[in-house]
Amino acid sequence: MSVGETYLTLQGRVGSDIKFKEVSGRVALASFRLGTTPRQYDRTKQAWVDRPTTWFTVECWRTLAENVNESLRRGQPVVVTGRLKTTEWLEEGQTKSRTVLDAFSVGHDLTRGRTTFTKNPPQTQLPEAPSTLDAEMRDLSTQAETDHPEDEPHPFPAEELAALPDPSEQQAA
Repeated sequence: MSVGETYLTLQGRVGSDIKFKEVSGRVALASFRLGTTPRQYDRTKQAWVDRPTTWFTVECWRTLAENVNESLRRGQPVVVTGRLKTTEWLEEGQTKSRTVLDAFSVGHDLTRGRTTFTKNPPQTQLPEAPSTLDAEMRDLSTQAETDHPEDEPHPFPAEELAALPDPSEQQAA
């Protein structure tokens, strides 16, 4: 973990279909919208009422992205933990920004139902050297910016996108 970063754990429902793609042919990226709707008891109505829903964009990379794509569906209750990340870019002379939850853990909310766990098969290849992965992530960002649909501009400039740390390495430190 880094000093000054904001980490969140959110409970909510998957509010969109999972968008999945493999960038550069081998780095998996999955994203989805997460809606959190707080409830409170209204004494005047003698009933529980929903307060306004807050929406988050969740991004998952690599193995987590593959597992999210295979496991989650719209409407399912989930718990997501990750790092809050804001990126800025210029578009037609205006500064724009986007805040996403860069997830490092996603799971079904078991207070609302049951699920079955299937362990991933062991990896057969060694991970790449970090410098190679950093370079690929920068290339990935550049490619995503040029290939991104016009209705949703991609906010990740190449100089801001870096390889995400492996959560298991963070816990070991």
